[in-house]
Amino acid sequence: MFSTETTVRVRYAETDRMNYVYYGNYASYFEVARVEALRSIGMSYKRIEEEGFLLPVYEYNVKYFKPAFYDDVLLIKTVVPVLPSVRIVFDYEIFNEAAEKISEARTTLVFMSNETNKPCKAPEELLAKLRKYF
Repeated sequence: MFSTETTVRVRYAETDRMNYVYYGNYASYFEVARVEALRSIGMSYKRIEEEGFLLPVYEYNVKYFKPAFYDDVLLIKTVVPVLPSVRIVFDYEIFNEAAEKISEARTTLVFMSNETNKPCKAPEELLAKLRKYF
């Protein structure tokens, strides 16, 4: 299992009239977390794309427990629970500054060939970087 932690600060534009983070903005937070997770092992999204792979989101599930507010610093724990194959799964937990879990989610992304637009196996370079965690 591979895991990382990332922080984000809630910007004013991400809140709604109730001063809560608008629910749709959580998807962006999860994207930041997964991009930073891959970057932490030396594999950027940009590099994956340059190698001829696309990573569309196949599935996205989220639960909200408590709101986040403007200027909160949120801790996002990201886990890749299984070694990727054609799909890569990311599990997330978001905690507020009081260490309360405010949200959890899972995204599943599919590796696709840029040439064929069809699903394909994960890049070997990414798998090599992740194997030591499994």
